[in-house]
Amino acid sequence: MSYAAPFEGLRVLDLSQGIAGPYAGMLLAQHGAEVIKVEPPGGDWSRTLGKRYGDHTAFSIAANLGKRSIALDLKHHRDRAIAHRLGARADVVMESFRPGVAARLGVGYMELSAVNPRLLYLSVSGFGQSGPESSRPAMDPILQAFTGLMAMNKGLDGIPHRVVPIVVDMTTAFYAFQSIVVALYARRDETAGRYLDTSLMQAAAGLQIIHLMAHHLENGRMRPALTPSGSYATADGWMYIVTHRDVDFGRLCETLEIPEVKDDPRFTTNALRSQHLTVLTEALNAAFARCTTEQLAKRLREAGIMHSPVNDYLDFLRQPQLEATGLIAWLDQPGVGQVPVPSVPGLPSPLSGSARAKAPSLDEHRAEILAELG
Repeated sequence: MSYAAPFEGLRVLDLSQGIAGPYAGMLLAQHGAEVIKVEPPGGDWSRTLGKRYGDHTAFSIAANLGKRSIALDLKHHRDRAIAHRLGARADVVMESFRPGVAARLGVGYMELSAVNPRLLYLSVSGFGQSGPESSRPAMDPILQAFTGLMAMNKGLDGIPHRVVPIVVDMTTAFYAFQSIVVALYARRDETAGRYLDTSLMQAAAGLQIIHLMAHHLENGRMRPALTPSGSYATADGWMYIVTHRDVDFGRLCETLEIPEVKDDPRFTTNALRSQHLTVLTEALNAAFARCTTEQLAKRLREAGIMHSPVNDYLDFLRQPQLEATGLIAWLDQPGVGQVPVPSVPGLPSPLSGSARAKAPSLDEHRAEILAELG
């Protein structure tokens, strides 16, 4: 055990599919755990999302770095027995079946904890293990719609849109990882393991706690916290700005060379600016459009105004700040090429070619896993 591999020697059986559960398992692997990924014979369905590279996609690579894979059909007795033996020796088991399915397949918490009393067992589901929605299939955008996130993301067309990055899945993964890590710490002084339950619904609610609270307190309509803040079209792109205090608004107007807006009594406080937002936005749109993004970035930096050009992902990957902080490791993935992988806080970045740096092909490690079982 070390800071570089604090979970060295920890055994994890990952029965989950998709992103939320597998990404949590990937984080355990990056921290040194031995993670065995059990997939159905056709593979984890994340291997089919988006463009395919052999038996991988960007989804399956990101969520499974550092794991080993074995394909098992849990509907068949022989394969179910293998999974049961893997679970019997594991410290942690993770699953993302719909509620009740793991038990029917013989790999539920009651079945495995009976032979492995110190087992930590995590279930990841869409809506939780009980309640009227619990049996429904669900993915990230369904929970965005269910929990109010889409309603907060209406376009100019008035249509509620999904947030394209899978923020609910990823938040669920971090919640799952956190719950496992805390349980592992507590288990040192406990005689038995425990059952852990997290869901996309729970994570989506946690992600939106401030907006949930504000909408409850303000009868369904949240007052804007900072005005102006948002994206403005420049002469050659987009700029996002945040005015944190009233003094920032004055500096913004000076930077944009619109003293008449700064001195307008309708805009002297955040509350007044919110009341007259349409007029204010028209004036700011005109001012931003007169300048290039580069010109504005220089002026806004000098004025101390929080801002950023609106980058796409390729723009972001070219930023000097990434190299300066060592944020991205470029890892060689067999059959795919180099892929950018953000660093995990507190860990050295994995080295290309190492076990931590590679996502397994389907059933890649069957022979060695079965040999270890004897």
